Amino acid sequence: MRFRHGNGGERATPAGPVSRARAAAAALVGGGGSPAGDSPDLLRDVLATAPVGMALVNERLRWQYLNAAFTTATGLSRADLLGRPVDETAFAGAGGTLRRVLGDGRDLEQLTGDPEAPGAPVPRGLRLRYRALVTGGRTTGIVIAVLYDPEPAEDLRRELTRARARLALLDAAAERIGTSLDVDTTCAELAAFAVPGLADLATVDVLPSDAPVRAGRPPRTRLHRTAVQYAEGLRDTVTALAGPGQSVRHREGSAAARSLASGTSVLADGLRGDDLAESAPDPASLAAYRATGVTSLLAVPLISRGQLIGLLTLARTAASPGFSPDEAVLIGDLAGRAATSLDNARRFTRSQGIALELQRALLSEPGSPHQNLDLASRYLPSGTSSVVGGDWYETVRLPFGRTLLVMGDVMGHGVEAAVDMSTYRSTLRDVAGMDLPPHRILRQLDTVIAANESARPATCLLALADPGRGRWTLSSAGHLPPALIAPGRPTELLQIPTGPPLGTGLGGYEQTARELRVGETLLMYTDGLVERRDEDIDVSLERLAALRLPAEGELDDLLDAVLHALAPAGPSAPSAEDDIAVLAARPRPRPEGAPPNGPAPR
Repeated sequence: MRFRHGNGGERATPAGPVSRARAAAAALVGGGGSPAGDSPDLLRDVLATAPVGMALVNERLRWQYLNAAFTTATGLSRADLLGRPVDETAFAGAGGTLRRVLGDGRDLEQLTGDPEAPGAPVPRGLRLRYRALVTGGRTTGIVIAVLYDPEPAEDLRRELTRARARLALLDAAAERIGTSLDVDTTCAELAAFAVPGLADLATVDVLPSDAPVRAGRPPRTRLHRTAVQYAEGLRDTVTALAGPGQSVRHREGSAAARSLASGTSVLADGLRGDDLAESAPDPASLAAYRATGVTSLLAVPLISRGQLIGLLTLARTAASPGFSPDEAVLIGDLAGRAATSLDNARRFTRSQGIALELQRALLSEPGSPHQNLDLASRYLPSGTSSVVGGDWYETVRLPFGRTLLVMGDVMGHGVEAAVDMSTYRSTLRDVAGMDLPPHRILRQLDTVIAANESARPATCLLALADPGRGRWTLSSAGHLPPALIAPGRPTELLQIPTGPPLGTGLGGYEQTARELRVGETLLMYTDGLVERRDEDIDVSLERLAALRLPAEGELDDLLDAVLHALAPAGPSAPSAEDDIAVLAARPRPRPEGAPPNGPAPR
């Protein structure tokens, strides 16, 4: 499309620029020539007030017209340019852009700041369009239009810069906050991340986990301070501030209380005198704020899944600029991420607390054996994040002085494993009450558990102590062999026929008998005692067999020696890879003249 003018060419009269302005206006309204009835003055007024920057240069590349929008967008001066030649190298680049348009009549666009226009005096980011103006069949000039104003481009760049800064901050926070499923550690990480990058002083307070509060409702209980962080040089001025482990209550009307009540961030800037006293949460904090010279406060609620978890309070001193609304939004996003990590840590702690209490309740003491048998047991949760697993032991008192010893290990960790362990234990008690031999007990137990599709498999070792007949009867469902410890002899690992784990429904269990001698100790254990990552199980068992353990004395001393030898760092230390359960049984000598227990059923 070419611009056409009905006058037949450029006139060397004062009206010349207006004539070209008229042609440009005609092109703007979409006509091939001047609309009928339009006066030059009207068209000039249209161009002068148009929000789009428009300019005209003639065929000799001299400035003929610039409207107000063009001079505003480009920063060029109308008085300095009209009638003067265009400095094409400075304005449109060294590539002869304007001359190309005059030569072939094709439209061209150019973005100022491009390599083709390195010396352009106009702002970067302007998109200019050049279009030939045709009058009377020949090209008489070039219309220049500003397609993009620099202000939106600059706003976009600022917005992109803020977005990049926000993403960088949140990425850094994701790496440093929530590295563990521990509430206090996560709060300390949040405070350490905030100082000194975001504030000079930071405190983190959390609500009790058993007092959930919906966001937007003021809490009716004290909060627990979990973290305090301050910039270098403020140590001596924050001594009055409540520290980690102390309970805090935020004064009504303070920035912290308003944030907790509304569930939104509260910014208090330019604090002096009474304003600081009004915004401080309590007298101790006010004293610390005054001593440190705090002038700006930002209280941000920690909210996750609609629940209020706690509060992050940041403060800046007079040496730092006050918090801005943009920073409040950014820190609010950061607090939201941290609140999710805190909520996950609290849920994990609650879940593991339930599992641990369940495990301890079930394993506090084994059942009562007959008086002809001494017992000692230990359960130690792993030092990993799993905390608790499905390790368990039990003793069942049977007729004729017999006692059934049980050691089991449900696969997996957590509440589910502990619940399954409870199922195994109660089912075994029921089956053992039928007074069956050990291998048939395992068979029945396997059948019952296999019928429950949700139950996890488990290994199990049974040892039937029968002092009256002087024998052990043992049977295993995929469990590690027990150890026999006798005075003057090396530790012996008993060879027992091993069937598949319980819950598979495969059956095929066998049993073996072993002479029961007074003074010998049978040690049953779970794999956490001996297994090591990247080590063959035979090597692990050889380590146990090589131990020289105290065969006489208290059974508790024997267990201490076993645990110390196989877990030198302590089984409950972080180095422990799995739960450990151990059970030791030793027959007591029968008092002289005591009657035998009677025959035991076959």
